[in-house]
Amino acid sequence: MMLWGALVCMGCGNTPTDVLKGRTITAGEHTQVQTLYGPIEGYLDGSIYTFKGIQYAKAERFMPPQYPDKFTELKQCKLYGPQAPQSESLRWTGNTQTDYAFGNQFVLEPMDEKECLVLNVWTPGINDGKKRPVFLWIHGGGYATGSGHDLPCYEGYALAEKGDIVVVNINHRLNILGFLDLTALGGAYAESVNLGMQDIVKSLEWVRDNISRFGGNPDEVTIGGQSGGGGKVGTLMCMPAAKGLFHKAIIMSGTILNVNTREMTQQLGKAVLDELGIAPADIDHIKDVPYQELYDAGQRAMAKSIGVRRPGTPMMWGFGPTPDGETLLQQPFQPGFAEISSDIPLIIGTTFNELQRLTYKRPMTQEEARAELQKTFGTDTDAYMKAFGKAYPNHTPQDLLSIDWLFRPKTLITADAIGGKRKAPTYTYMFTWRSPVTLGSVHGNELNFCFNTLSLAKRELPEITAKDQRLSFLMARSWAQFAHTGNPNVKGLPQWHPYTAENGEIMFFDHTCYTRSNHDRRLQEIINRHCFKQLDEFRQKQMEK
Repeated sequence: MMLWGALVCMGCGNTPTDVLKGRTITAGEHTQVQTLYGPIEGYLDGSIYTFKGIQYAKAERFMPPQYPDKFTELKQCKLYGPQAPQSESLRWTGNTQTDYAFGNQFVLEPMDEKECLVLNVWTPGINDGKKRPVFLWIHGGGYATGSGHDLPCYEGYALAEKGDIVVVNINHRLNILGFLDLTALGGAYAESVNLGMQDIVKSLEWVRDNISRFGGNPDEVTIGGQSGGGGKVGTLMCMPAAKGLFHKAIIMSGTILNVNTREMTQQLGKAVLDELGIAPADIDHIKDVPYQELYDAGQRAMAKSIGVRRPGTPMMWGFGPTPDGETLLQQPFQPGFAEISSDIPLIIGTTFNELQRLTYKRPMTQEEARAELQKTFGTDTDAYMKAFGKAYPNHTPQDLLSIDWLFRPKTLITADAIGGKRKAPTYTYMFTWRSPVTLGSVHGNELNFCFNTLSLAKRELPEITAKDQRLSFLMARSWAQFAHTGNPNVKGLPQWHPYTAENGEIMFFDHTCYTRSNHDRRLQEIINRHCFKQLDEFRQKQMEK
């Protein structure tokens, strides 16, 4: 088989056709859409129209994004577009990716600073007059790495097909290119803050202006993300420019506590210029610095100014969003969101193990677990074990050490702060399905289930069972139902009520799905007290200033 790019270059006048997994792949006039900016051609993959690498904005370095230029010549949008530049040492480590529509493997897409503001669309119909809900997915990788196609589970085909929704995912500027704060210098750089988030807002504006041509409803947009993508969803809920551009939100394992302040990021911006030897009067020279040199200078500047974040630290700072009172009103999750998003229905949840080191493959007694726990919980170890037993009566000694200590505590605090106190409902969940390979339910395991892409989860799930398929069907259907109505309840799930601090209701997604109320409140209080001391120290210092 050949890539679409090869077919196009050959000037093939016939409609190319291929069959993969029982799906017929075709292209031609019937897959063309006249966007607001110009005509594009995608391809029909089975029953789903697919468009990749659509430019939604343009931007100069350290400048806010602008609408893309208009064009008249037909653009081919059949392969993923470039990624935002990012550190090679942190980037996805595979050598190839697969264009799953064709079964081809190709070199990981290039990183391109000027061409990375692109998005992908999967839709059941184009130019058909229908108004389907839109699900815009924001990739993970913190604010430093990733792309809308760096994980196979981001493929939107199955969710679009099964949920009768339009799925969109995006690329945007990252790390120092997306979050260097030069506002202290004023002038042309007065708006150079939160640029990566401003990019995402621009993608939502593209959806508002164009998605009806792809069979979507711009008045029914759900934003979703996992890990850093979930953090970005929470950030959008605090951005005035994003208000009205989305109407529902899903935050998966994304309760990332960003402690950036305006003072911190402006200090970091000045430190970057110092590292590069650029005087404020010569600030425009920063546009000519090669990316890797710029990135390295940013890391050195962080070490010399506000400090470098250690992996596993329960909070983030540096090249990420900063509240400036205009583009971003506040940091999310601390403990809630800005009032402007009070009318946004929300699903928020975590996995059982997340990023915790797993101990399931080594024998362990209760007393051996206790000895390990004392290193973290000290005199509260017995209280921790007692609370754990109440929350999870059938736990193993390995569970005591392997449960998430990072996302769930702050997710519970956030849910308590907003549940029943906003105009719109909040629904909470925990994903507890366990991989037969790792024996755990780790960070990102739920993605293949909610996107209904289990066939792409070979590493965690070599053989798919009927129970796995049923769970995937339920999760994908629930997520799609939420996009349609703002309510995730579907046939096959127990009744899922909106969360309040009083009812503490949480849906457990596993081979058997069930709900519980306030099952782990005492346990999370202990975890929060012992595992977030660094955050407490930071906040104390801020209060003393």
